[in-house]
Amino acid sequence: MPPGRLTPISSDDASGGTGGYTPALRAGDFVYVSGQGPLEPGTLAVLGETVAEQTTHTLRNVLTLVEAAGGDAESIVRCGCYLASIDDFDEFTAAYEAFFTHRPRPTRTTIGCQLAGILVEIDSVAYIPLGDG
Repeated sequence: MPPGRLTPISSDDASGGTGGYTPALRAGDFVYVSGQGPLEPGTLAVLGETVAEQTTHTLRNVLTLVEAAGGDAESIVRCGCYLASIDDFDEFTAAYEAFFTHRPRPTRTTIGCQLAGILVEIDSVAYIPLGDG
């Protein structure tokens, strides 16, 4: 891939979301994954009722896109995490830590914000060198 060229990444096994954006985009050795929610691929039904359940489903959607780009969970270097209620921080963190069992875990920012019909949304950046994917 020539420098500066962007390549869209998608997967039928990950939620395509509901907005006008690319699910994931490769820029050189980095893959940027748009905000994912706990949405079932195909139907966009919300999966899970608790923050922990929704976090797990959301991270699976993130990981599916990273895998489509040739990476794995250890390729994820950063997560931006958005909670409908910051009061759910501890429950969210427990589910996040259960998902990312490797060390070091990705860097992370977690904020409380308004979300439309879901409890958690996560975007991420993965490092996947072109020769590896």
